[in-house]
Amino acid sequence: MFSFPKPSVYQTPNCFVTYGTMSYPNAGQLPAKVKPWNTLLSQDYVHKVDLILPEELLLLVKESILNNTAQIPSYHRVILTLGQVLEGDFFTQYIKIGNIMMLSEGKVGTDNVFSINDGKLTMYLDKETYERAGLVGKPHGAKGARGLQPRWIVEYDLRSPSALHGKKGFDRLVYACKNALNAPKTWLFCNLSAKVPVPDPISQYCPTKYASNPVLIQNMAMKIPSLDIPPAVLADQTRQELGERAAEIYEWLSLVRLESPRVKLCDKIDPYLSTYTVPGDPSNNSEGQLCKISWQGFIPPSWAADTLAELIRALPPKAWFSFSTTPFTRAAIGLSADCTIMRPPNCPGEYVLWEIKGHE
Repeated sequence: MFSFPKPSVYQTPNCFVTYGTMSYPNAGQLPAKVKPWNTLLSQDYVHKVDLILPEELLLLVKESILNNTAQIPSYHRVILTLGQVLEGDFFTQYIKIGNIMMLSEGKVGTDNVFSINDGKLTMYLDKETYERAGLVGKPHGAKGARGLQPRWIVEYDLRSPSALHGKKGFDRLVYACKNALNAPKTWLFCNLSAKVPVPDPISQYCPTKYASNPVLIQNMAMKIPSLDIPPAVLADQTRQELGERAAEIYEWLSLVRLESPRVKLCDKIDPYLSTYTVPGDPSNNSEGQLCKISWQGFIPPSWAADTLAELIRALPPKAWFSFSTTPFTRAAIGLSADCTIMRPPNCPGEYVLWEIKGHE
């Protein structure tokens, strides 16, 4: 009898490292087609944002980022059926004319999950629901894996001219919503537009509003390694040294995000219990106070990109910082696309980008 590992439809995540330069971000005109901006904007639904920077720089970002109540992202939690999303003023004002993003409860691997982003409806369905709905889709997930239930994905462009009541394809979707996809779902809803329709179509469903208020943690006494990337490492054509150096820095930044005691100044762990040490030559490492600012909720990627741009404008060009985003897709949609951007010290206009991807 052989012992087989538990099957999974997802591959092992990979980390991609980019070292590059970026121009000074002008207000309202971000270069959305180049890194690191396109990496941030390509994420679907951001769940958490973490900013790490030296304590002495906190005053510079308090007014423009931390205490700017007008820029705090907000979202709603509401219970709707998919059919209610596709009818009346909600459909016309928010999807056809406006710009929203929505995500229903559940996990793609086991539940029927719906998402709406940029006018595109994506439905992850089990086989039974897919067959009862009578819609046209394609298989989703690994093929031929024992113990896994077959899954299907169906996509609709709700801003297409054919996505109107009375059109054959759209009426088929509406029929499926009434007969197969009629269970009420808890949704997260975020209006990306600056304008709110009057009267607001979502108000009739009694939504609960939430705000992603920043959480500040100060006076984090840390062991800080050298965070720069030496020119000799960048000149290595094999990229092996860059990969090793970037992995060490990323591991340290991740432990700081987790507030791990292993990187704190007062850590006295027995090396038998933990072999981790702060990377680099101890003589080149330093001690200092760091702070962490976190936002958590249903956050638009555009807000994360705008916040990064505001951060670059507020800080001195030679100051270092780390800006990380964790998308909802890690748990909800099944994809992993964490992103961390660091500006090394004394390197104005340069950045290191880590992308953690776990696509199927």
